[in-house]
Amino acid sequence: MSKIEFTLDGKTVTANPGQTILEVAAENGIKIPSLCYNSKVSKNTSCFVCVVKDGKTGKFLPSCSACPAPGQVIECTTPEVLEMRKTALNLLLSEHVGDCEAPCTMACPAHAQVEEYVRAGKEGDFLKCLKIVKERIPLPMSIGRVCPRFCEKDCRKNIFGKAVSINDFKRLAADLHYTEYMEELPPAKPYKVAIVGGGPAGLSAAYYLARNGVKSTVFEQMPEAGGMLRYGIPEYRLPKRKVLDVELDHFKKLGIEFQYNRALGKNLDLEELKKNYDAVILAVGCWHASSMRCEGEELAVQGIEFLGGIAKNEWSGANPGRVIVVGGGNTAMDCLRTSIRLGSPDVRCFYRRTEAEMPAEKLEIHEAREEGVKFEFLVAPVKVTRKDDGTLVMTCQRMALGEPDASGRRRPVAVPGSEFDTEADTIIAAIGQGADIPAGIPVNKWGYPEVDKDNMQLDGKLFAAGDCVTGAATVVEAVAGGRNAALGVLAFLEGGKYVPEYKINVSRGHWSSMKPEDVVLIKPDCSNAERAELPMISLEERKTTFKEVALTMSKETIMKEGERCIECSCTAKSDCQLKKHSESCGACPTAIKGEKLKAVYDNRHPVIMHDRGKCIKCGICVKVCKEVVNQSLLSPQRRGYFTFVSTAFNKGLPLSCADCMACAKECPVGALDLKSNKQ
Repeated sequence: MSKIEFTLDGKTVTANPGQTILEVAAENGIKIPSLCYNSKVSKNTSCFVCVVKDGKTGKFLPSCSACPAPGQVIECTTPEVLEMRKTALNLLLSEHVGDCEAPCTMACPAHAQVEEYVRAGKEGDFLKCLKIVKERIPLPMSIGRVCPRFCEKDCRKNIFGKAVSINDFKRLAADLHYTEYMEELPPAKPYKVAIVGGGPAGLSAAYYLARNGVKSTVFEQMPEAGGMLRYGIPEYRLPKRKVLDVELDHFKKLGIEFQYNRALGKNLDLEELKKNYDAVILAVGCWHASSMRCEGEELAVQGIEFLGGIAKNEWSGANPGRVIVVGGGNTAMDCLRTSIRLGSPDVRCFYRRTEAEMPAEKLEIHEAREEGVKFEFLVAPVKVTRKDDGTLVMTCQRMALGEPDASGRRRPVAVPGSEFDTEADTIIAAIGQGADIPAGIPVNKWGYPEVDKDNMQLDGKLFAAGDCVTGAATVVEAVAGGRNAALGVLAFLEGGKYVPEYKINVSRGHWSSMKPEDVVLIKPDCSNAERAELPMISLEERKTTFKEVALTMSKETIMKEGERCIECSCTAKSDCQLKKHSESCGACPTAIKGEKLKAVYDNRHPVIMHDRGKCIKCGICVKVCKEVVNQSLLSPQRRGYFTFVSTAFNKGLPLSCADCMACAKECPVGALDLKSNKQ
């Protein structure tokens, strides 16, 4: 029979009789996504993701089954066709129930592959654990001690009591192998980058530049690098010589150069840096203390100055006497607990909201209270004065919570006639920090640099990252920002612009809205042991020394703790066709909203797992079993929206399927998958 000539995306092409439009398009270099097409079985035409348009009739056709006709005009890549594919994918995503990534990974600001490094720790391979961690977290010894554990707050194990002790996996892995593990660096590139600021963001930027072959010089205003890690976090939480200096020595081995006591506006000029370097990253942090906005506040010590002075051995008063700390964040907690260790007989925290609104970590508040700190809530300073004998008097007023402010927390409102005086020897203001941004740099309404959020670019060769962009945040958030800036610089140096790859994530939901039966079948053998807690030095020792409070867990403890992990992420997340096509077409899991079917998880088979919530009803598994394997073990059950694939009488797959596994191997979304893919 003669070949069929037709037009495909404006080009005249030919097809053999019986060929589908999808096949002809592939031969001509035109990629059309499809989910229900599989060359091993007969046509399904269920997903409509491979849709094309007949330009003459205006009809949309499934290209996986439609064969071209002579003279036909087929449109494959017009905006209308692409939008139709996107709609088809949105419909499939709207009823798709699963987890592309585990909630812990999504919660981590650095997007570390949490499930993967926890699994490595569970298996006792702590070097592998460290390698996975360092893909996203270049300061694992420090962050393993001071991270606020965003991952654990979203851990589904919270349904059953307490989260997995995730952060302690990276801490142990780093403590064991940090000094012996050295990244393989690519050949050096002919660029050099200046980084202003040697805190977490600047260090992270330097690290990822080095890993991509780009040399950098870090200019630090302090005598040593580390930023808030060194000068804002006390020794009892982060030992500098034992931890931070070990990490910084590794940075030097990577070829990163450091210049100390170099401050912008003093002995460092931004314009000179821009002339002498191919790119400049501002990572100057937030070192400007916020005002208490009360009369006489100059009599108070600023929290970051108090902590920094101790770190630099500049604190003149060994015992600060009676102390009041104004503020409710982690810096305030550090000032309070440091005062206890300096011998203060009376340490109080004044906060203008309630304890529920305090931004400090709950663990920090708990440990401060354990060590003897007294908390007074709904109190705000009005005035500070000094008596003739040097005693400080702080006039305060009681507060009540009003309507929510811009932060989402209820705004404190003064209670009329509630003023009272209280005395102290030292008052420490720890209510927030801002950034000192060099003149001439455009800033937003909060006074932070106005960067391109994709690549952290300010203008031309100038980039910015870390607290000076976001406001005072956590170390892990600063590290994530530094990496983004490095990626922006790398693209800029090669003549392009870094744009983060579009990624979707389907989630079963937050643990707080789930019941144990919603997740228990994901991993029936998951341990329900009590959470492993960090070993601590005695309370009395904690109150009298700057010795590290929390100790590192043992290998045996961490390996047991790993058995508590539910392992929520999808086994097919690296090769799921629904995820792949949805990302390439710009589809969104929440574009079409509505009630989803309850997920049913069948884990009875020793080798194959069956997660109906992920099934897109493509029919491939049914046909592979029948047409390729010559069995009829699977079939569609019910009709319409409630259709699902199952075995007869829902008896489950027979053990003999372990010798075949064709259904799992051909499933495009991981609804049927091999349990071993979790490894």
